[in-house]
Amino acid sequence: MTRHDHLHPRGHTQPHASRNLTAAFAAGIALNLGFVVVEAIYGLLANSMALIADAGHNLGDVLGLVIAWIAIVLARRAPSQNYTYGLRRATILAALVNAMLLLAAVGAITIEGIRRLSAPGEIASVTVIVVAAAGIVVNGVTAWLLAPGNKDDINLRGAFLHMVYDALVSLGVVITGGVMFLSGWTWLDPVASLAIAAIILAGTWGLLRNSVGMSLDAVPAGLKLDEVSAFLGEQPGVTAIHDLHIWSMSTTETVLTCHCLMPGGHPGDEFLAQLAHELQERFKIDHATIQIEIHEHIPCALEPDHVI
Repeated sequence: MTRHDHLHPRGHTQPHASRNLTAAFAAGIALNLGFVVVEAIYGLLANSMALIADAGHNLGDVLGLVIAWIAIVLARRAPSQNYTYGLRRATILAALVNAMLLLAAVGAITIEGIRRLSAPGEIASVTVIVVAAAGIVVNGVTAWLLAPGNKDDINLRGAFLHMVYDALVSLGVVITGGVMFLSGWTWLDPVASLAIAAIILAGTWGLLRNSVGMSLDAVPAGLKLDEVSAFLGEQPGVTAIHDLHIWSMSTTETVLTCHCLMPGGHPGDEFLAQLAHELQERFKIDHATIQIEIHEHIPCALEPDHVI
């Protein structure tokens, strides 16, 4: 005898994608796209690889903002016959695509930076300083617009971190331009572009790792399967836990399914509702599907061992 119970904790709400971030994304995209054009033009006029590298990075961030915005819009769509959870996993795909875009930018910047080390050429330092300073303002304002909710959503956090890193990179370009202006060391420009690439790579690695993990249905970062299993096993009447699975439905929602052996009989809906509430409070698990089993589960010969 088995019974499946699909539970939502009390007070469960829609994912963070339901929040109205349209104005923030529209403003951020417009600001950064305009700045990319200005930075690329002045980078070419000033013969600055650092500015051109930063413009390329900012263009990738514009695409990243667009992708993150599209994913949030898709995540708002209601479930359908074909997509019973809706399109919430679009936010995971957006985070993964953003990470890949940043890695591509790192490769391009690194190749050109190494090429220019042998012949850096003359650099218009003052132009570099002024344009990069404007970049600090543009990226800082965009990061501020995206700051709400970035701690709870890897998709939003990816877009937010891009802007924060861009502001820091622009600060580095300003400092580099100042040193070049005072010393005449034009070789600092390609070196700065390589440093930019290293900063982008360091900041992207965590985003890439987490988004790949979510795409492959890994246990979400910060959760430990054995701790959740122990918690479930400690519940009154539960003698065994098996087929426990935990994965990300979206960048903000976590799903759990498991079988609980309870020889004493089904505990009732109130017990399951309380269990769902505690799973959400302790482990931030939003959707829990619990199968109650009265008799010991006996796997068939071809069934893989999922016993926890």
